[in-house]
Order: sequence, then structure tokens, then C-alpha cells
Amino acid sequence: MKTEKVGRRIRTFMAQKDLSLETLAQRTGLEKGFLSTIIEDDVYPSLGPLLKIARALDVRLGTFLDDQISSDPLVVRRDDRKQELSMLRGKDKPVALKFYSLGSGKSDRHMEPFYVELLPESEKARDLSSHEGEEFIVVYAGRVEVSYGTEIYDLEAGDSIYYNSIVPHYVSCKGAQPAAIYAVIYIPR
Repeated sequence: MKTEKVGRRIRTFMAQKDLSLETLAQRTGLEKGFLSTIIEDDVYPSLGPLLKIARALDVRLGTFLDDQISSDPLVVRRDDRKQELSMLRGKDKPVALKFYSLGSGKSDRHMEPFYVELLPESEKARDLSSHEGEEFIVVYAGRVEVSYGTEIYDLEAGDSIYYNSIVPHYVSCKGAQPAAIYAVIYIPR
């Protein structure tokens, strides 16, 4: 369970490393206004920008997802799973993706596993992002569209896709019905 919002966590690490907003923008390649919205309004960005922020602050992505330390194995029951992130398309815009961390609480993890609800609003965004690492996705329910570079892949329940996430990509619901995926993101340290 989160005890501190993303903006406060970013501010804490910026203060520890004596980084200004301008320096963070330079290190991440993200716009100052975008970073300011994340920090001041506690708006979670998509995972690509969040990963760039984690890299610039020299922390793992999970630092923004949980505070807890656990012992092995970590078991997350479906009924106990809590929504941890809602990815907004921007301030004052509808939620497009709901992320449920399946690794929250395991502080020594090297992967970020998620159950993700893809809402129909996600189809409109199409904001490609890229970051180091790899992603593996299994479609659990509904129809999903994956934009990968210049290619588009339509997936249905039971289909999977595994790709290098340095290539610009975007995952969205396809059509008017929500979809759901299991996603594992590997980020080299």
C-alpha cells in the first residue's frame, strides 16, 4: 500500500541529490511543465516517463510504486489486489489505464509485474514512449492494440507479445469494451 504520493517521493529524491526541476528536465528529456504537473499535482505519468525520472534520480522504478520490504515469496491474492496507479492522459483528462502492481512489497525485484485494466479512453491517447528494458504482455480479456515502432498488432485474450521497450510503443484497449492484461517490465539496472 502506498503511504506517500509520487510527487512527494520525487521531491524527496530531488532534495537528497540537490537537483533542480531544470536539471531533472535535462536528465530525463522531459518538459519542465510536465514534470511540474507530476510533482505538484501528484499525477502519475505513463511508465516510460516514470522510468526516466527513476533513472535520473538513480532509483529503481519500484521506488515510486511501494515502500514496503517483504520476504520471499510474495503472494498477491486477486481479492487483495489494490489499484496503485491510474495513468492519466494529462491533468484533468480521464483515466486511461489502471495499474495493479503484483510486485509491490518485494524490494529486491528486478522486474515490475502488473495487472492492467485498459479503458476505452486509452485508445485515443496513442502517446508512444520508450525506455530501456523489455516488456512481456499477455492479454487476459478483451481486445488490445500494441503500437510498436511503425507496426500495429491486434491481440485478443490468450495472445502475448514480448518486445524491446527501447522501441517507441503504446498499449491500448481496442474498441468500446475495456480490456485487461498481465504485463511484466524488465528494467536493467
